[in-house]
Amino acid sequence: MNAIISAPELASDLAGPNPPVVLDVRWQLGGPSLRSDYEKAHIPGAVFVDLDSELAGPAGDGGRHPLPDPEVFGAAMRAAGVSADRDVVVYDGGLGWGAARAWWLLGYSGHPSVRVLDGGLAAWSGPVSSELPAPAPGTFVPTPGARPLLDADGAAALARTGVLLDARAGERYRGEVEPIDPVAGHIPGALSAPTTENVTEDGRFLPAAELADRFKSLGASGASEVGVYCGSGVSGAHEVLALAVAGIPAALYAGSWSEWTRDGSRPVAVGADPR
Repeated sequence: MNAIISAPELASDLAGPNPPVVLDVRWQLGGPSLRSDYEKAHIPGAVFVDLDSELAGPAGDGGRHPLPDPEVFGAAMRAAGVSADRDVVVYDGGLGWGAARAWWLLGYSGHPSVRVLDGGLAAWSGPVSSELPAPAPGTFVPTPGARPLLDADGAAALARTGVLLDARAGERYRGEVEPIDPVAGHIPGALSAPTTENVTEDGRFLPAAELADRFKSLGASGASEVGVYCGSGVSGAHEVLALAVAGIPAALYAGSWSEWTRDGSRPVAVGADPR
């Protein structure tokens, strides 16, 4: 199954006999919850999921957005109506990061059928609603480990033996600016691969062949192990999604730069050179 779904395809599925569960994961880094935007207008039947409290654990040594406790995550998904035997579609406001986090986390937790609405709510031309749904409780029980996950040591090793991609903006990778985390730079050996370059101006993914060519130019063709990190494991999930669209499996370093820099003994590289 493709990891993404177009707005017309979603509209058709919602009108069919077995409509998917739809999750609204609108989110902005460092900003207030976008629940109020959801309450004003959302795809009919969609349930709001809060990334900071339901798709991440409390910030700490594991980074700004560590993986949530499986019980907390499972309870949130069941409350949203998620079951393992029912398709799920996730969307956000259009940037794709929040939706990709939900896609990755559901897949990592064992859900077999999750897709991201390509282009997010901005691509949706169907009706919207302000009615808050009351879905029947789902039965999904997370079984973590269905997708590859890296810790700090694993990311460092992969940067030496495989391909480790840094999904942040190039200026953060190079250490020219660091607006969020206390240390600027990148993991030694990682390659700069901003996730914003995987999409068009309207937030839709580039065609699979173009994505494959882009990643191949970075050494990520599927012949070697591939890993991704970002600031806190959110935009990195979006890059893992882009790699999936291109047909290239990849692991996510969920703690990412915000975890890496909490240990002052870990090395940091700056500049355009990976090392």
